[in-house]
Amino acid sequence: MTDGQDTSAPRVVLVEDDDGIARPLAAALRTGGYLVDHARTGTEALRAVTPETAAVVLDLGLPDVDGVEVCRQLRRRHGADLAILVLTARTGETDVVVGLDAGADDYVTKPFRLAELQARLRALLRRAEGGRGTSEVTAQDVRVDRAARRAFQGDRELDLTPKEFDLLAELVDRAGAVVSREDLMRRVWETDWLGSTKTLDMHVSTLRRKLGDDPTRPRYLTTVRGVGLRFETGGQT
Repeated sequence: MTDGQDTSAPRVVLVEDDDGIARPLAAALRTGGYLVDHARTGTEALRAVTPETAAVVLDLGLPDVDGVEVCRQLRRRHGADLAILVLTARTGETDVVVGLDAGADDYVTKPFRLAELQARLRALLRRAEGGRGTSEVTAQDVRVDRAARRAFQGDRELDLTPKEFDLLAELVDRAGAVVSREDLMRRVWETDWLGSTKTLDMHVSTLRRKLGDDPTRPRYLTTVRGVGLRFETGGQT
């Protein structure tokens, strides 16, 4: 419920069937200034999310519709402006990549620290509200239109999640230079993140796959061990 709260505050739909997790999390989000609606199933979530919803905190382990499918439907219905943060006990790389491919912006694994979840959510909402500039940037055959939030590889438009788009835009904008992992976390996730950068690793992995890039012989994204990432300005041989 959202009675008694500032109706101009960001509206968040929390999708979690475990009341032991949902109750304290919803209370913490309300204390943080959000309007919170709680859905216990995927079906409820699909009804609860409206054009006025700013973000969804989505558990992937739901009792009816799989959370990945819920994520996919929400992204299809509401587009890139809806921030989707998934909660998952599925720690395998394949499970995380599937969630990101379905349209999730970011993920937090259970058990999670409340401060971490709130920081990730704040960053997603800042990104959604602020956007990213208006210039078009190009490197090799990859073109990123920040204003339209569209990216192309040659004549083919890339199907990217919002965070994949932001990551690609940052790297293409500074093509040829090594961008540190910390800098990418700060610019793309808008937080001075000092913990694990596994989220970044997952996004790089899916971005490589969508570009058709072989990490062992990279044409586009080169990992500079111990430093960061570089988007190449010319094809690698």
